[in-house]
Amino acid sequence: MINKMFSGIIPAQYSGDEIETKTSIEFSDEAKAIQFFEVAKERLLNVNNWHHVAGLVSGKFEVVNAAGEKLNRHVEIGDYFKIDIPGPGSSEGNGYDWVHVEEKQEISENGYNSIGFRVRPSSNPLSVKNETAHFYTNAATSTFIVTRENSTVNAIIIDRNLIPNNGSESILDSVRNVVIGLGAIKAFSKVQWQNLAEGLVKEEK
Repeated sequence: MINKMFSGIIPAQYSGDEIETKTSIEFSDEAKAIQFFEVAKERLLNVNNWHHVAGLVSGKFEVVNAAGEKLNRHVEIGDYFKIDIPGPGSSEGNGYDWVHVEEKQEISENGYNSIGFRVRPSSNPLSVKNETAHFYTNAATSTFIVTRENSTVNAIIIDRNLIPNNGSESILDSVRNVVIGLGAIKAFSKVQWQNLAEGLVKEEK
């Protein structure tokens, strides 16, 4: 169901590594699931608050426009994420890693609701250079999805085509990107996305 419904937003895996994370919560009836889906949807789209939703998430995400100005609203196509991860930042990214929101999709059918968006590593919008400011190349994507299938609400995060960005003009950035990129494939991204997925569908007591 997930892959079929989101065939237009989840790219094919063709190179590098991939990570898929899914967390679900089951409700006693469909009405409660429909109500909670709206809660999970709000959490998903409020990217500026992800570090609170995820708890021990390792990175902090801030939604900005092409001028680097923080946007206090739901994420939209064309936005950028300014990402602060532990350790040394990208010199090309002014200390941050950057991604661009390139797709967003919402579906509502009988017994099914979903919303998701896809981001891709990008250049720093504040830089005159057109160099990818991220530890992965711009072949990589991350897709974030929340669905409601009957009485179940799911959070799905899918990384595809994860290739360390070792083509930076900066030798230090290239070394950093390879080290972080390889580590992220094995540990950082998986733990971060698992924490986020669980937070998106966590029922408040």
